[in-house]
Amino acid sequence: MKFNWGTGVIIAFIGFISFIMYFVISMNTNKKYDHDLVTDDYYKQELEFQNDIDKQKNGNNLTENITWQKTNEGILLHFPKTLKAQDITGKVFLYRPSNKQLDFDIPLSLSNQYLLIPDNRLLDGRWNIKVDWQYNGKSYLYKKEIVY
Repeated sequence: MKFNWGTGVIIAFIGFISFIMYFVISMNTNKKYDHDLVTDDYYKQELEFQNDIDKQKNGNNLTENITWQKTNEGILLHFPKTLKAQDITGKVFLYRPSNKQLDFDIPLSLSNQYLLIPDNRLLDGRWNIKVDWQYNGKSYLYKKEIVY
């Protein structure tokens, strides 16, 4: 069989397609290359986006908003001192962008003006913290990206 430039182009073309198909199949089947959405109910959360904006505005209009502090015991969230801690309800959601198995939420039931998120639940790295809380029928939202 004679090997000419046409045969070489066909062999190169088939080799290139095989190379690309190998990577497409390996990226779709290998769990190491997980490509999930940020959250499972992404579209539902998108519809509630305007509510979140309104809640954040409510929080920004407070004279004092939530603050956080890193301590040896974990992360300490300080709620406004002008509000009664017993009347604050809601939840704290911690989201780990690199691993959704580490995500967790904590219901708010305060007796003091602060909430401690224990150190044993937090790994070093980036966390997105979201505090969705209510006080006297008004909703507030606090979001922060922290590095622990």
